[in-house]
Amino acid sequence: MAKYTQGIYIDGEFFDVPFASVKRNAEFLYRYAERTETGDLAADMIGVYYNYTVNFGTIGNPSEHRRLFNKLTEPTPFHTITFPDASGTYSYEAYMSNVTDEMDKIMRNGVRFKSLTAKFISKSPARRA
Repeated sequence: MAKYTQGIYIDGEFFDVPFASVKRNAEFLYRYAERTETGDLAADMIGVYYNYTVNFGTIGNPSEHRRLFNKLTEPTPFHTITFPDASGTYSYEAYMSNVTDEMDKIMRNGVRFKSLTAKFISKSPARRA
């Protein structure tokens, strides 16, 4: 088990970057859900998907920022992500739905970024119905 004070594993590769915030969202997906004539809901649940939005904040090392940005924007359909969790770590397959960063300062020899945010969307349900 990894000890987390910061950082994330993506496809087994460790990125030594700070977490500014990590938001977990449990999404309930259904094959179908519709109201009957009596007003009751008829539904067939697939399961619950855990999705994460991570703000890495300011990454002090420009090469580490670039390495993480490049990994997050790889033209690969899925990645194996390992996050810190209450029971140690949580690993799952996810795809990126959005990756953003923001320039902090433009200098003669490059740019410093003040934030990097990524949305990790689960490939499969964490909990099946």
